[in-house]
Amino acid sequence: MRKHYTEDIPANEGKEIELFGWVHARRDHGKIIFIDLRDRAGLVQVVFTPQVSGAQDLRLEYVIKVSGLVKKRPDNMVNPKEPNGQFEVEAKELQILNSSEPMPFPIDTEGYDQDEDLRMKFRYLDLRRERMHRNLKAKHESMQFIRKYLTDLGFWEVETSILTKSTPEGARDFLVPSRLQPGKFYALPQSPQQYKQMLMIAGVEKYFQIARCFRDEDPRADRAYGEFTQLDVEISFVTQEDILSMAEDLFTKLIQTVFPKKKISQIPWPRLSHKEAKEKYGTDKPDLRRDKNDPDELAFAWVIDFPLFTEQTKEDFYHGSGSAKFAPSHHMFTAPHPDDIPLLDSDPTKVRGLQHDMVLNGFVVGGGSIRIHKAEIQEKIFDLIGFSAEQKKQFDYFLSAFKYGAPPHGGIAPGLDRLLYVVLGEPSIREIIAFPATSGGQTAVMTAPSEVDKKQLDELGLKIIKED
Repeated sequence: MRKHYTEDIPANEGKEIELFGWVHARRDHGKIIFIDLRDRAGLVQVVFTPQVSGAQDLRLEYVIKVSGLVKKRPDNMVNPKEPNGQFEVEAKELQILNSSEPMPFPIDTEGYDQDEDLRMKFRYLDLRRERMHRNLKAKHESMQFIRKYLTDLGFWEVETSILTKSTPEGARDFLVPSRLQPGKFYALPQSPQQYKQMLMIAGVEKYFQIARCFRDEDPRADRAYGEFTQLDVEISFVTQEDILSMAEDLFTKLIQTVFPKKKISQIPWPRLSHKEAKEKYGTDKPDLRRDKNDPDELAFAWVIDFPLFTEQTKEDFYHGSGSAKFAPSHHMFTAPHPDDIPLLDSDPTKVRGLQHDMVLNGFVVGGGSIRIHKAEIQEKIFDLIGFSAEQKKQFDYFLSAFKYGAPPHGGIAPGLDRLLYVVLGEPSIREIIAFPATSGGQTAVMTAPSEVDKKQLDELGLKIIKED
């Protein structure tokens, strides 16, 4: 395993070291050849004299191993803009580990002006950019911070199933045919919602998961197509205030630790009722920044006291049933405010839900609620949103679990990709995801979805019917 990266250069002045990386730039000065060697940590200038064989063959993005002496640069060659700008490596030995064809696009720029389809086709090259490495590192550091914070509070990280059941929860499911049970299908989880509630019934009490979620929704700048990553948190014997306080402390400290240059506008975060936000700002996800031209300002806020229902039905909601008189504002597992439970029979539109949205700079970056934990209330919600007997039957296992001593519980699920998209000020959430789908739904590099051979379809009992 390698011992040194370019970030170790200042600490090794006067010593010989080995570096591995790519040729980022090349400059010929007579018999002397200068290159910038790039590794995951950054850049350093390497000087090749005629005594080092192989330097003449170097081209951009060649993969190399260099052994050499770390030296201070001459005063007139210091580059104050680079972290290693005071140093260079005087090469003693060069080994070319691999060559490279000419690049399909330059990677020494931010890449915003380049064709996105081309960037996605060669995403493994696009990811070599300093900006993309910075984004990947920020996501890694954020996830590690979250894991430690929650573990220190006594949470358990529990994985839940990816192959699960298709249930009508709002968005379209991705379906997976079963080979062992022909004609039946798994679904990829839109979220671990039902699993995490059953973990509460199982007595886990404090659960989290950095979960992959799958939804067949149209892409937009702040929403990736197909799959995304969310922090999933669920807690038993908890109040809404407990959840808000814990999440606010977590993300305040995350920003202060991982993104110290960013400034949170107001601590504690402002709290707005849904009605107040709509009346004052015309939206339930207000941008509360004092200076919207400041890229380092982060204005978090909580929006609470949502109505439990909206009267309008959502087109194709619940797989297109279209029979619902009401649709849930959040999701069908959100608990009604205890004071408003009698209104479920008399005037459901006046029922408040124990929902909470985490808003940042005008984007909803997380949402959650106190959950229903009694079967009779859950069944009543199913009736109000127009579930048929067949649709309710799909949740038999869930309602059955509630009959065995389900504790009060609630949680929150911030979207990590969306949160970082806002924090880092990127123009698209795809800049946060290593291998995202394009706006047209094709997976980067792999060009999925793709056709499969007839033998695979036959094993699954499937046949492709092409429209005329």
